[in-house]
Amino acid sequence: MKRISNKVLPCELSINILIKLSFTCLLTIFANNLYALPQADSVPGGIALVALVALDLNAEETAVTPYVAFNKQRVMVHRQNKQWLAVVGIPLHTKPGRHEINVSIQNRKAYTITFEVKNKDYKSQYITLKNKRQVNPNTMDLSRINKEKKQMKEVFTTWRAQKEDLAPFVKPAQGPYSSPFGLRRFFNQQARKPHSGVDIAAPAGTEIIAPADGIISASGDYFFNGKTVLLDHGQGLISMFCHMDTIRVKPGQLIKRGELLGTIGQTGRATGPHLHWSLSLNNARINPILFLTQE
Repeated sequence: MKRISNKVLPCELSINILIKLSFTCLLTIFANNLYALPQADSVPGGIALVALVALDLNAEETAVTPYVAFNKQRVMVHRQNKQWLAVVGIPLHTKPGRHEINVSIQNRKAYTITFEVKNKDYKSQYITLKNKRQVNPNTMDLSRINKEKKQMKEVFTTWRAQKEDLAPFVKPAQGPYSSPFGLRRFFNQQARKPHSGVDIAAPAGTEIIAPADGIISASGDYFFNGKTVLLDHGQGLISMFCHMDTIRVKPGQLIKRGELLGTIGQTGRATGPHLHWSLSLNNARINPILFLTQE
């Protein structure tokens, strides 16, 4: 399997892949048409924009969508002019350093491209909950939680082809951000998983709208997340909206950007009314703000 480094592309490669443009130059080309792509932030919980380069692709091969995988999960790709760009979600637990994606194009031999993940330190947040079961669930609660995790994982790992260009996202609710992405969380002084989304504080009943087009893939009332909606935007990109008061959509429903999904509430593990919005890309929870390019 051929390997290409996406940090430095020398003029002469011993693996006989003729690349005359460096990765930096390629990103300069892409930058002219990045209005709908997320911001690149190659850190744990961020996004890497990786140029896909290969040897002498003809016009027919260039038109074929490449298959890209990272951590055994299929990765979103978008075509920019005659080049392809992989939009890679980086899980929060990813260690800094070099990582690689696997690329396949038609009948050509698969190859890898490496990219760099930089370190990022997230702040800590300490929360006190009166409901002890929301910190240390009992046996019956754990059974329910595991069942709900399985349901959500099925959504996060589902691949739905999306031929349309990626449209810019809009903020799903009006209100200030009350908790940023990636916080290292402690409930009643006990360490728990990092904050996998952003919180938007607003009064109960505030409308929640779709940040982009998609299909409602699931909804329900979950132990931790409360009333929840999962919206599939295509190519492994899933929005999840939690702690809702009312849900106004149903699974299978086609949704356009700006359409009503429901209202903000305080259901599940929540200390006050707010919307928890998380975004999953190739089954990695990433910072949703990176898709709000207008912000």
